[in-house]
Amino acid sequence: MLTVIVGTAAAVAFSRRAPGVALMVVWAVYVVQLLGGTPPMLVQVAIAYVAFGTTRWGSTATVWLSGLSIPAAGLVVYLALVVDQSFFDVPTYGGPLDLAFRLVGTWQAVTVLFATLLLAGPWLLGLVARYDARARQSRVSQVAAEQDAATAHREATQALEIARLRDEQAQLARDVHDVVGHSLAVILAQAESAQFLPDDPEGLKKTMRTIASSARTSLQDVRHVLTSTQEPVPHPGEMEELVENVRSSGHDVDLVDVGTPRPLPPELDAVAYRVLQEMLTNAIRHGRRDEPISVERQWHDELRLEVRNAVDETDDETAPMTAVGTAHGGRGLDGMGRRLASVGGRLHVQRRDEDASATFTATAWIPLRAVQA
Repeated sequence: MLTVIVGTAAAVAFSRRAPGVALMVVWAVYVVQLLGGTPPMLVQVAIAYVAFGTTRWGSTATVWLSGLSIPAAGLVVYLALVVDQSFFDVPTYGGPLDLAFRLVGTWQAVTVLFATLLLAGPWLLGLVARYDARARQSRVSQVAAEQDAATAHREATQALEIARLRDEQAQLARDVHDVVGHSLAVILAQAESAQFLPDDPEGLKKTMRTIASSARTSLQDVRHVLTSTQEPVPHPGEMEELVENVRSSGHDVDLVDVGTPRPLPPELDAVAYRVLQEMLTNAIRHGRRDEPISVERQWHDELRLEVRNAVDETDDETAPMTAVGTAHGGRGLDGMGRRLASVGGRLHVQRRDEDASATFTATAWIPLRAVQA
């Protein structure tokens, strides 16, 4: 009897912390009770709490085992009562139980049914509590996940905005560099050549007109860049005007077209214009004035722009120019590379040292697409 009391108390104590252990303790008490012939005790009603605990806090295996244990225990009790009716001498109680026995047929069946219902109720209640707790936990997890997703989205949006602003800043710097750098190079070349002009008022006036025109065009382009989200799109023929401006600054320029020139879409025309502009700017800044600048345009499946000039050996900045962006202050080369990459093109620069002189060659490839009608 003491074993049953202590075992039942231990099973109740383990119901929350170790539901599986509690189930094993109940079965151990059950077996000892059957083998020892100890009749059921009122304290064993507490096993209902064990049935609740196994489904509320137990593992999946414990839930299944506890569910199977209820009918299994009932079957064992029924067999024990049939074999030994003195184990639980209920018929002497009389009253409502006697009526139930007469209705069911045997008092053993009523006993088993009552015990099964006594355990099945708490077991089902624990199952309901188990899934309710999981549902609440799922809702809490969902709310936390939504908050994390919202935070991640907000941070990603901020990061994209910062990246966009940095790209715009870099693009603005490249545009201003291209516009101002080329115009200043042409103006500087014109100003330097003016001092060597003979006593020729008309030639001097022409030079000053060219300087004014370059400055005016540069100012207009800078205003457009600073006030618009898009850079100015060149008009057809402006690449030829770039070459003429360089010629007017006193540099000899050889322009060769291979293939049939064709109109370009606005975005490709702008890239080709800016790239050629930067190539000519570098040729003016770092090239020799007594050697011609060679400009070649090849029109095939892609537009190939190549500018080649003799290197001024007194210019320290031209010495390390062997790859994109390796020159001192290589914003121009880097800008050309980025512009070309944005339309699927590419850039290659090369310095070649020969016996008596050195040449610098910049080559750009721009894939061609048909102009939309």
